[in-house]
Amino acid sequence: MHRITDTISIDDSELSESFVRSSGPGGQNVNKVSSAVQLRFDVRQSPSLPNDVAVRLMRLAGKRLTKEGVIVIIAQSHRAQERNRADARERLFDLIRQAAVRPVPRRATKVPKAQKRKRIEGKKHRSAIKSLRGGKPSFE
Repeated sequence: MHRITDTISIDDSELSESFVRSSGPGGQNVNKVSSAVQLRFDVRQSPSLPNDVAVRLMRLAGKRLTKEGVIVIIAQSHRAQERNRADARERLFDLIRQAAVRPVPRRATKVPKAQKRKRIEGKKHRSAIKSLRGGKPSFE
């Protein structure tokens, strides 16, 4: 059981990991050992996530989300399989933490009358300056 926030915990059975050969560092070892990790988490079927968090998580996931609602995270920056596993899990948990934060709704505000007046006065001033330029050219 992984504790993400105070209210969200994810069970190990909800995470699916597969190990593939990495394209990263490793020398000759890279051709023999499957050190890269593909972590899969099914957002739509997860009983651990509240509905609103799941919706925000799917929006945040972007191209990492499949059509079936599964988030796929690939970690291959480290040589060791364990470090890649930890990296992939931490990236998923960070994504879930971001989705768990409820966005503050925007409150519409009115432009103050003084600000509107100031804007109009600025336009009038600019207009007056430009109108002074408008004389006919004299050819002497």
